Amino acid sequence: MPMLPSKPPPPLNEDQSPLVFDASVLQYQSNIPSQFIWPDHEKPCSETPELVIPPIDMKGFSSRDPLAISNASQLVNEACKKHGFFLVVNHGIDSQLIAKAHKFMDSFFGLQLSEKQRAQRKIGEHCGYASSFTGRFSSKLPWKETLSFRYYAGEQSSNIVEDYFVNVMGEDFREFGKVYQEYCEAMSNLSLGIMELLGASLGVGLEHFKDFFQGNDSIMRLNYYPICQKPDLTLGTGPHCDPTSLTILHQDLVGGLQVFVDEQWHNVSPDQDAFVVNIGDTFMALSNGIYKSCLHRAVVNNQTVRKSLAFFLSPEMNKVVRPPRSLVSSSNPRNYPDFTWAAFLEFTQKHYRADMKTLNAFTEWIGQKIN
Repeated sequence: MPMLPSKPPPPLNEDQSPLVFDASVLQYQSNIPSQFIWPDHEKPCSETPELVIPPIDMKGFSSRDPLAISNASQLVNEACKKHGFFLVVNHGIDSQLIAKAHKFMDSFFGLQLSEKQRAQRKIGEHCGYASSFTGRFSSKLPWKETLSFRYYAGEQSSNIVEDYFVNVMGEDFREFGKVYQEYCEAMSNLSLGIMELLGASLGVGLEHFKDFFQGNDSIMRLNYYPICQKPDLTLGTGPHCDPTSLTILHQDLVGGLQVFVDEQWHNVSPDQDAFVVNIGDTFMALSNGIYKSCLHRAVVNNQTVRKSLAFFLSPEMNKVVRPPRSLVSSSNPRNYPDFTWAAFLEFTQKHYRADMKTLNAFTEWIGQKIN
């Protein structure tokens, strides 16, 4: 695992000539560029056990049946104290909407690179198209393409996703935007239900975290992992904890997600009827370190493209992240300083490459700025 830096690395030079990650070419090459080859200790494992974890029944929890609430709260509490990862089923999300969200990914990622670059993500920003992290980093690059965009649940932002795609990609992408607008709205509603569950499991009540994330300012990301002829040398996504609060992921049936539990990597098998949920750094701070941010990564293969849909729940930009008083005690004093999501997001986009120590590095960075 990387050492915690004494200070964050400086922003990268925008004048550098980046490597171009064109999946339509690279997926057929027998030798992959050295920038995508990971160190031996981080390469995929040949033998990876399956992670077995009981799914959480959201319909039962939402029924407000005391026994269902108690059972779900206990399962979540155990999982989040150990590794920050769980599954939700009976979530109420229309299966046709999920299928459509997966299908529409092909209409974007199947475009020529130059067309996709109309939505190019600029250095220092978190929305747009990214072909790997070329242009921002020069080593340990992930074998993937992503398309990220903002979803805001506040007032006067009713069509923010649809409008983004029409403005960036043109009128032909209006239907594309409508699909992901609807999907984001469904994810936002589901995440508030999960926040009720997390509140119950931490003993702060159903409403505390739900209220905190009303009007959330979140990120939706479409992940596209091309075929790789040398999957044993690279990673689709390197080991990291999400800086955001909560991630709700839906995988296709290919598989590739891995979670670090009990000092080893475990596979998480795809389940079309379930969403994968993991705690992020911001919620770890909100829980005063009681719940753990989930360390995970993604591997690739030489047979099939893999796709996933990730909704990253985040609070409003200037909301202060601070745990409820009941989670602070003499035996568990404050672990992290007050901060805003805007400051943490800027840190991850301009000063630090997200890994398993991001929140600690950010905490140290804040301390240096104060002093």
